[in-house]
Amino acid sequence: MDLSFFTMPVHPLGKPISQSIREDREAFILADKLGFKEGYCGEHTTDLAENITSTVAFMASLAYETKNIRLGTGTVNLPNSHPARVAAEIAMLDHMTEGRLNFGISPGGLLSDAEIFGTLDKDRNAMFLECINMVLDIWAGEAPYNLKGDYFEVSTERTMLSDIGQGSIIKPYQYPHPPIIGTVVAPYSKGITAMAARGWEPISANFLLPKWVKTHWSNYAEGCALGGRTADPANWRIAKNICVADDMKTAKKYARGENSPYVLYYQQLLTKFRDSGRLNLFKEDQEMSDDKVTLDYVLDRLVTYGDPSSVADQILEFRDTVGDFSHLVYAGHDWTDYDLGRKSMILTAEKVIPILNDAIKD
Repeated sequence: MDLSFFTMPVHPLGKPISQSIREDREAFILADKLGFKEGYCGEHTTDLAENITSTVAFMASLAYETKNIRLGTGTVNLPNSHPARVAAEIAMLDHMTEGRLNFGISPGGLLSDAEIFGTLDKDRNAMFLECINMVLDIWAGEAPYNLKGDYFEVSTERTMLSDIGQGSIIKPYQYPHPPIIGTVVAPYSKGITAMAARGWEPISANFLLPKWVKTHWSNYAEGCALGGRTADPANWRIAKNICVADDMKTAKKYARGENSPYVLYYQQLLTKFRDSGRLNLFKEDQEMSDDKVTLDYVLDRLVTYGDPSSVADQILEFRDTVGDFSHLVYAGHDWTDYDLGRKSMILTAEKVIPILNDAIKD
């Protein structure tokens, strides 16, 4: 079982932004020291609680502070940018990390971001596909590019000075480009099939109920078959909300008690999903009323907490439910308690993962 890190960190309103970002960086540096395989960070432009506004800038700050962990954009919200900017910035970041970069992409899910960028009433999925296709065309092609779509245009034909390098976008360090990763946030996702067919890999979101995560594997395997490859459980990344402490009492208090960062996270998510009509993601039965989707209902099903042995048992039970997967992604949260936040990551890497690997091996 590989262990990686993913965070779309929700911080308490009023907490100094400088402190939040500093602690988010510390989490990635700690993950690197603990042997986490990959680390991803989200981005939002219009959210005071989720205040990392550029995943590329944030990852660039870690490029020379980390040694082994693969850094991942988690994700670049493509409709909110331009393919030329994305191609140039990701290529630069790939060189900064000397090939330790995964390119995470999505259409973006925060509606206030869509509104501020003028895409709220546009087909953001179509914009997403056009943007990533142009990014790949830029990397595969040569200037002046001359790409034109329904939403974007890319050309340097009128201003190109090839003898001095003007008009060309740098290519990535990795050939032909960094591995492409997509988050999967819906039950029975067809997006995971399309991604897998193109050779891209998935992360099943940490806010999906186990019964919906389970639906991803068959669609992923279908996409791999369409792409002429065999589906490998090692490539199926599943994100989980995990809180590990030395004892159950401490873990329960930090995971479910007053001022818990896990409670804060799902308070925010529940409010957003209720407002945007996406509460179905939290429903085990699609016929259940919205009123029954309470905070405690969600926390009971989506936050795993306890001492190392208990957490390992819960993850093995989850694995029995969703099927074989070999890449656990630890979902990062605010370090409301600095020491407990760090300790949870340390215990996951040093205690939980060895228990899981022994159990899986047996």
